[in-house]
Amino acid sequence: QKRRLRGAAAGLVLSLCLVVSCRAGKLLVIPADGSHWKGMKPLVEELGRRGNQVVVVIPEVSGSLGPSEHTITLTYPVPYTRTQLQTIQRANLDTIMASDTSNDISRMWSYYQTLTVLRNYTRNNCDSLLSNQDMMQTLREQRFDAILTDPFEPLGVIVGALLSLPAIYIHNGLPCGMDFEASQCPSPPSYTPGRFTHFTDHMTLRQRSVNFLWALLRPLACRYLYSDTTIPELMKKASLWLERNDFTFEFPRPLMPNMVMIGGMNFEEPNELPEVGMDRCVF
Repeated sequence: QKRRLRGAAAGLVLSLCLVVSCRAGKLLVIPADGSHWKGMKPLVEELGRRGNQVVVVIPEVSGSLGPSEHTITLTYPVPYTRTQLQTIQRANLDTIMASDTSNDISRMWSYYQTLTVLRNYTRNNCDSLLSNQDMMQTLREQRFDAILTDPFEPLGVIVGALLSLPAIYIHNGLPCGMDFEASQCPSPPSYTPGRFTHFTDHMTLRQRSVNFLWALLRPLACRYLYSDTTIPELMKKASLWLERNDFTFEFPRPLMPNMVMIGGMNFEEPNELPEVGMDRCVF
């Protein structure tokens, strides 16, 4: 009986030590606009609901960014209004959608136009936050444990490096294959089709040649998009890559040890099917 009591007491003490050692973390979140935020928002809200202090930093004007549950939202001013943003986005979308993608050359030109649109938008946001000394000082004083960001826009990558924070990236593919270069993940063009090529994993000799050409042009596209070659170097220091895709929809490819597939985590639980009586069935 005494041994049982001692064992129970030891188990209770160990449990209390584990509870005391557990503490909520302080997480900085810098999301990307559009569908990127919709895929990231459920994770951010769940982290806040579980007791972590989550601070989300977003621009005052955006397409879909806004306050979320169980989080603290900080905003910084940007040099455009909502009307101007919507007008620019609509014009850019019309240009991209009207692009011819019937052949390899036209697809490359459409890809270049997309990079130009993204480059102009991300540069404005980067300049607005990084030049805001009050906001940057506030973020330094918070002493966050880590940063969660979508590297589709490099703002979070730069802020994480300035604050010397461990970086957690959540994404669903990056422009110009930046995710492969930064994570040093193998992506052999011999059988892994590049994004926007419309190829499958069963390529002809001509398609493999075009795919290889795309692989050679990717570093040049990255330099054009980010203008600063230090961005890929900063992204190589990521602690964890959360991949918002699944091999059910993606072609199989190698993964690095710090990559985790979380495809489908933002989908809502489906409702149960209603019961149907046999009298309603038609054979």
